[in-house]
Amino acid sequence: MDVTVIDTSALGDRSYLVHDGEVALVVDPQRDIDRVTAAAAQAGVRITHVAETHIHNDYVTGGLELARATGAAYLVNAADPVQFDRTPISDGESVAVGGLQVQAVATPGHTETHLSYVVTHEGEQAVFSGGSLLFGSVGRTDLVAPAKTTELTHAQYASVRRLVGESQDDAALYPTHGFGSFCSSGPATGAESSTIAEQREHNHALTDQDEAHFVEQLIANLTAYPTYYAHMGPANLKGPQPVDLAVPEPLDAEELTRRLEQGEWVVDLRERVAFADGHLSGAVSFEYGNGASFTTFLGWVLPWNDRITLAGSREQVEAAIRDLSRIGIDSPDAALGTDPAQLAPDAATASYPRVGWEQMLQERGADEAVLDVRRTDEFAASHVEGAVNVPLHELLTRMDEVPTGTVWVHCGSGYRAGVAASLIQRAGGSPVHVDAGFGDAEAAGVPLAS
Repeated sequence: MDVTVIDTSALGDRSYLVHDGEVALVVDPQRDIDRVTAAAAQAGVRITHVAETHIHNDYVTGGLELARATGAAYLVNAADPVQFDRTPISDGESVAVGGLQVQAVATPGHTETHLSYVVTHEGEQAVFSGGSLLFGSVGRTDLVAPAKTTELTHAQYASVRRLVGESQDDAALYPTHGFGSFCSSGPATGAESSTIAEQREHNHALTDQDEAHFVEQLIANLTAYPTYYAHMGPANLKGPQPVDLAVPEPLDAEELTRRLEQGEWVVDLRERVAFADGHLSGAVSFEYGNGASFTTFLGWVLPWNDRITLAGSREQVEAAIRDLSRIGIDSPDAALGTDPAQLAPDAATASYPRVGWEQMLQERGADEAVLDVRRTDEFAASHVEGAVNVPLHELLTRMDEVPTGTVWVHCGSGYRAGVAASLIQRAGGSPVHVDAGFGDAEAAGVPLAS
């Protein structure tokens, strides 16, 4: 048995191509299926089955389109009320994929109908656990409905124990979440690989013998998650349509200027340093290429279904279109170029200061506010003394809470603060972007509180 990992670092997820040298099973494919078909072609195998562990909350699946494109059987839990044809599969059922034997194991918790798959080939075993058992933790249990969180957390506790009980200790573990996805909970380790035996020894869901304590602790540590998650489940139940990843014909300068003047969302993909130095007035900064930050925060911050224009190099725009398609933001418009003056010569331009902690200490006026745009749990753990907290994902709806006058904006690394500074300036405020890691604040002499 061979397993090819298809990593989607922008969302913190993984998909898998599992094969016996001739035929293959794909588990939890992302929407841009060309990566999967390329991996299958490179391995010289034919995809005959596609399997979903659950109805995903953090991305639009590519499973339906991949099954249609390859003629593969599409394995989806028989209990899921999907609106398309699939090959229903239930707890305990097995499917032969060439020489692979694929067994479905019910592992409710992350969702009510979650399945894991135990794949066996010539004595070797691999476990594809989706959002159930992760490296060091488990999938979060509050995405179905708040009222069901406690019930699902108890189910998650039981599920992972059942899963390891039905798997070999030396089985390799392949979760979908846990690599930065907000679908994970607790102390996910960030490890690159693991086995059932390692998890049995170190995973808190398996080592904590007090179920009530586990449930209490997991729920207490759940943090905010992106609002666009609310749109992923319905899209996946309905059956996503094929995606168009082509870069559209770019807007001309006149149309781009009109959109800026009308207050439409023009997203500048350049580095936040370049944006602070000079940008089209009214544009917002979502630096592309910063790990998972771009896709997650754009989808979380901007109003769902509002028209978006991406401004940047062709390479940046092309990559951003692919990333955004994974969360259901399809066919954004484009303005190609990295020089604001050339993109829209008649449009107004703007800039704002960008500083570090030391400069903030030296230059900040006594009556000038510090705005922390990290999540509330981050703020509660430690924050700049006297700072105001408005999390980035709430900023557009709470803009009236941003202090007047010059406001010094910071976050954990500088990325979210760059987005926030651009939104505040767009709303008529006067931001200073503190582009520095919060972990360096105390050493720089910034007084902290908790």
